[in-house]
Amino acid sequence: MKVKRVPQHVRKGTDVITLNGLKTCDTCRRAMKALTAAGKTVELRDLRASPPSVDEITAWRAVFGESLMNTRSTTWRGLSDDDRAGDPVAVMMAHPALIKRPVITRAGETPLLGWTPATKAELGV
Repeated sequence: MKVKRVPQHVRKGTDVITLNGLKTCDTCRRAMKALTAAGKTVELRDLRASPPSVDEITAWRAVFGESLMNTRSTTWRGLSDDDRAGDPVAVMMAHPALIKRPVITRAGETPLLGWTPATKAELGV
C-alpha cells in the first residue's frame, strides 16, 4: 500500500485524521481504505518509520490505559520476562509495534483506539 502524504496546503482548514499504525497492518489498511472511501482526509503514520514520542505514548496511555499495549502480538511474545515487567511506556518506545493499532488522532479531539464499530461511528464511516 502506497502511503500518501497530505500536502500542507490541503491540511490547512481541513480536518486531517492521522492514523497511527503500521503500513503492513491489515487493520490499518482496512481503516485507511474505509476512511478514504468516506471522503475523509487521512494520513498514515507508520509507527516504525516515525515512532511516537514519550509524551504521545503517555497521553495515549492516559486515555486508553492498559489496552494500549498489544499483548497478543508476536513482538510481545518475543520479549523477555524482564522486558514485559518494565515500564510500559519505555517498552512501547523501544518496540512501537506493541502499540495496539490503529490509534486515530484528530486535532483537538480525544484519540480513538482500534477499528471497532464504535470508532467507525465516531468517525462517520
